[in-house]
Amino acid sequence: MVASRNSKPPELRIPEAVAVVLATAEVSPAQSLCVALSGGVDSTVLLHALACLRGALRFELSAAHVHHGLSPNADAWLEFCRQQCALLDIPLHVFHVEVARDHPGGLEAAAREARHAALAQLRCDWLALGHQLDDQAETLLFRLLRGTGVRGAGAMAPVERGWPGRLRPLLGLWRSDIVAYAEAFGLAWVEDESNEDPRFSRNLIRHQVMPSITRAFPGAVPALARASENFREADGLLGELAAIDRAGCGGHPMGLAPLLALSDERLRNLLRWQVREMGLEAPARVRLVEAVRQLREAAGRPLYLKLGGVACCAYRGRVWLEPEMGDDAPDTVQPWQGEAELAWNGGVVRFEPVRGAGLSRAALTAAGELALCARWAGLSLRPGPGRPPRTFKNLCQEAGIPTWLRPRLPVLRVDGRAAWIAEIGVAAELLCGSGEEGVLPVWRR
Repeated sequence: MVASRNSKPPELRIPEAVAVVLATAEVSPAQSLCVALSGGVDSTVLLHALACLRGALRFELSAAHVHHGLSPNADAWLEFCRQQCALLDIPLHVFHVEVARDHPGGLEAAAREARHAALAQLRCDWLALGHQLDDQAETLLFRLLRGTGVRGAGAMAPVERGWPGRLRPLLGLWRSDIVAYAEAFGLAWVEDESNEDPRFSRNLIRHQVMPSITRAFPGAVPALARASENFREADGLLGELAAIDRAGCGGHPMGLAPLLALSDERLRNLLRWQVREMGLEAPARVRLVEAVRQLREAAGRPLYLKLGGVACCAYRGRVWLEPEMGDDAPDTVQPWQGEAELAWNGGVVRFEPVRGAGLSRAALTAAGELALCARWAGLSLRPGPGRPPRTFKNLCQEAGIPTWLRPRLPVLRVDGRAAWIAEIGVAAELLCGSGEEGVLPVWRR
């Protein structure tokens, strides 16, 4: 929420605003908060305000500093953070990181990725960040200039749940209020000289673009922050719509016919939402447009379309998303000597002990060669007692296994013959008898 300027002095207004965000997040006693402490005025003020509140709210408080090594002053900033934490009796976690100088997104993006990777190692309930109102306006403008969608235009939220959750207690406050708070309490802070370098996009926006905008539109900063709130609300509604559409298409996997009955816009929204539900970055719009086009033109034919980290799959009237597979099928042969699991094509094959099901443990113990491998020429398997052997192709067709997955299926070979094929089952001659100890291979891809 965007805070309005009122008559209360910053030394009262800021603790109140921080407490409101903590209450919204339902931060409870004994939960752990860690402040991402750069030493700048924002994170320094946040650390001080939280230190003042911890006695009453009884949360655990710590700080984390990421040492990028990009500035000749980096060691001095670390020492400053150590001193501030010592004064407030707050433990400090320090991360030394290497920043890639050849990052395709530039040094700014490389430093941000290294910082996020370091902070992801923290074991806390909440990571508290010092972003404020001016940061929010600059972030929205920066993302809009890069052609962001509704999710990106939502910029930053004061509370993001997860592990750890993220808190931005200063997000509704002006930068000038934060500086006034620091001055009121006599707080020192460090100034990163790179924040003045106009070669970095965000600095250009902060020092040149935003001042020009605010001269023409004095209310631009809070207006942009309100716009971010509206975009976040719209993104939440689009997520609810996607969940409704997925349920209407049959869940997972989805039915092709009801999926294609959706408009292109709803179909793209559904695919984008599902990718995010998988914990991955949403594909670029052009890729989603192409995915929808190919789904409509495939007319029920098999489809495996890479979207970048995830693939859109269609087979026999079903559509689903799955992590993208490599271009090469596995060609290794892995001897199995009774291990609980073996790695296979980015996943694992687990050998689970069972009784009265799966492969006969006695038969496996008596065998000479046990190995996990891919299909081979002439591969066949008898899927059940009294049934004739079936070729690998026929077995896959009967099981509804799409063509692109077949070369990657793990096969347990026992003395030169297929004993088990993932997604299909075990050979009849090696089936475990009733009450007998067995082994059930399970492929988790």
